[in-house]
Amino acid sequence: MSVYVITGVSSGIGFGFLKSISEDPQNLVVGLVRNKPATEQKVATELGKRFNVHIVHGDLTNYATLKQAAADTTKIVGERGIDYLVGNAGFPAQFDAYSPIGELGEEPEELDDVADKLFKTNVTGNIHFFNLFMPLVLKGKTKKVIAITSGHADLDFINNFDVENSALYSASKAALNIIVAKFSAQYKKDGVLVFSMSPGVVEVGHFGDLTPKQTEGLMKFVGRVQAYAPHFKGPVPVEGAVQTIRSLWERASIETGYAGAFVSHFGNRQWV
Repeated sequence: MSVYVITGVSSGIGFGFLKSISEDPQNLVVGLVRNKPATEQKVATELGKRFNVHIVHGDLTNYATLKQAAADTTKIVGERGIDYLVGNAGFPAQFDAYSPIGELGEEPEELDDVADKLFKTNVTGNIHFFNLFMPLVLKGKTKKVIAITSGHADLDFINNFDVENSALYSASKAALNIIVAKFSAQYKKDGVLVFSMSPGVVEVGHFGDLTPKQTEGLMKFVGRVQAYAPHFKGPVPVEGAVQTIRSLWERASIETGYAGAFVSHFGNRQWV
């Protein structure tokens, strides 16, 4: 049996993790979400009665809720601790998703607001999450901490293929990767594997209701991705992505070089 604590399980890849992992009744899954009642209703409707699933309120932008979530989780898992701590939640801003950085400067106030929210959610929020839950990880058997990041943070990908979009989001994920490496530097000696992993391009509903200008920006980015990976055919379903991601985090280890690493779902720097 393994104990998992995962943020952002209300939808997308996070809900996919919750669904897949809890299929094994020997696993225990604690999911942190901002809207606990709505997520509990979704679990009941789509998954039925799974007694190994626990939904806890926790918001990456609110330290007090994370502190309470850690206390609530301690009551649930007890002395077993946590085997897999997964920082999956994040803020996927639409503001910069389809535009080059020069255009973002035309709306300075929104740029400031979005940048602040991205950093508070994707960076500072995960620092608090990892710090508050690390005592439980140290009690666990497997001792793995995984941050879900993005290939957008890879400088070679940006520079070699002139990827203009998602500048603020990319910067927040690059900062997250540094934070992950710092946690690894501190806790590797305690047997804790900490690394960041990009899930690839996954169909989670981010590409609906786009304006013509946003669609143009998206198509430009898709062209860059196809130049980078000619085999790319489009986003993969959540179910397939979850299996690939789980396979990697289960086999990854300190001994095989993953400590503090920034890798793709393939375990290397091939992002799609």
